[in-house]
Amino acid sequence: MNNSLQALEKRRHILQERCSHERRELAVHMEPWEKPLSWADKGIDAFHFIKDNPLLWTSAFAALAHYKPKLASKILAMGWGGVKVLKNIKKLV
Repeated sequence: MNNSLQALEKRRHILQERCSHERRELAVHMEPWEKPLSWADKGIDAFHFIKDNPLLWTSAFAALAHYKPKLASKILAMGWGGVKVLKNIKKLV
């Protein structure tokens, strides 16, 4: 029994060394991607914040409609068209 425990302990030590080596290699290869991925993560967080706070984007659109009505109507038309396209895509899928 003691021999099997020693063998397991030795195997565990070998695997831990291999794991630490692989982590170091992965860290070297992933370092260039760290900054772009952090920006993508921030963008996703911003999207979820806007999605979860409809009063915020509704107020922003109301302010835009008050100060720039022509631009607001163009944005509204594009948005409405986008919604129609998305609904048609959902029907096809």
